[in-house]
Amino acid sequence: MQTIGMKPSPSGIEQSPQTQGRDLLPLLAGAAVAVGGVGAALALIDVDAPLRGPFTLFFLLAAPAAAIGAALHGLEPAGRVIASAAGAVAVNLLIAEAMIALHVWSVRGGIVAVAALSCLVLLLVAVRRLRRRPARRRAS
Repeated sequence: MQTIGMKPSPSGIEQSPQTQGRDLLPLLAGAAVAVGGVGAALALIDVDAPLRGPFTLFFLLAAPAAAIGAALHGLEPAGRVIASAAGAVAVNLLIAEAMIALHVWSVRGGIVAVAALSCLVLLLVAVRRLRRRPARRRAS
C-alpha cells in the first residue's frame, strides 16, 4: 500500500504547502521586475516588438503599485493590493494629465516620469524604515 504525502526535501526537513508558496514569491517578484524592465526598455529605445505594448503596460501598472504597496506596509494584504492598484492608475493618470497640461507629453517622458516617481516613493519608504530601526550600540 502506498501512502500519499509530501516528498522529503534534500535537507530532510519537510516543507508545508504554505512554505513552498513563500519560496516561490521571490521568484515571481524577480520575473515581474524583469518583465517590467524589459517593457520599459523596449518603450525607451522604441523597438517594434510584439510584446512591447503588454510589457510596457505591465511596467506602468506594476512599478507604481509596488511602490505604493511598500508604503502601505501596515494594511491587510487584500486592502493593500486594492489600494496600490488604484494608486497606480491614479499616478499614471496624474502624470499623463500634468505632462499634457504642460505640453511636454511623450511616451518616453511618461515612462521616465513613472519610473522616477516610483523610485522616489521606494527610496522614501526605505529611508523611513531605516529611521525607525533602533540604533545598535557598539560593544566596547
